[in-house]
Amino acid sequence: WLVAMLHGDWGFSFASRIDVDVLIMQRLPTTIAVIGSSQLLAIIVAIPVGVLAAARPYSLFDQIANTFAFIGFSLPTFFTGLLLILLFSVQLDWLPFVFSTSIPGSGWRWLWEEIRQSIMPVAVLGLFQGASLVRYVRSSVLEVIKLDYVTTARSKGGRKVLILHVVRNALIPVVTLVALQMPVVFGGAIVTEQIFRIPGIGSLLISAIQINDTPVVMAVTFVFACLVVLFNLIADVLYGWLDPRIAYH
Repeated sequence: WLVAMLHGDWGFSFASRIDVDVLIMQRLPTTIAVIGSSQLLAIIVAIPVGVLAAARPYSLFDQIANTFAFIGFSLPTFFTGLLLILLFSVQLDWLPFVFSTSIPGSGWRWLWEEIRQSIMPVAVLGLFQGASLVRYVRSSVLEVIKLDYVTTARSKGGRKVLILHVVRNALIPVVTLVALQMPVVFGGAIVTEQIFRIPGIGSLLISAIQINDTPVVMAVTFVFACLVVLFNLIADVLYGWLDPRIAYH
């Protein structure tokens, strides 16, 4: 099987009667879009909140941020997904709870409908990841902010000390965490895709397991493994950019 995979032969789906690589490439862009957007949302939320909480430890903002962070990563994605569906789809009727790949029209209307149907799944995954990242960003910034070179930089004055000297070095363990948590993100995406009926690679895996479509299961697992390795490689490259002391030979 592995030799065939390396030669580009991914097998033949028992259920769909088409090549597995074609089947995966039809689903993979949707999953990448949802996971990429959710990770971007998590980073955009976590870094500013974590840095501000660490800059003013034990303040009211820090306590509120920690409370929401604990609540955020304590709730599983299937629970928050169902809550959002009940609130925004059933009660308020603002957002669709079933993901559609055949939205009629084009242009701005098509784009708006794509955004509307992506809001809830992206929010579920993004806020779950962002909640845990807030705690790590806060802890990392608190460690760096106590170092001697930060104290020296502060004594010289300047408002950019926190960004130039603290945040950049504090992001190194955060980058590691983001890369190592990609399997967790893909696992959460599988559940989220089932809840919102997203035609991604996660729902493909679940349906393949249910009908014993072995070639699809093995290929999807292989793709997940490759994506995890890829993100870890990206993390290694980012280390050198964040910390000039790290050199690759």
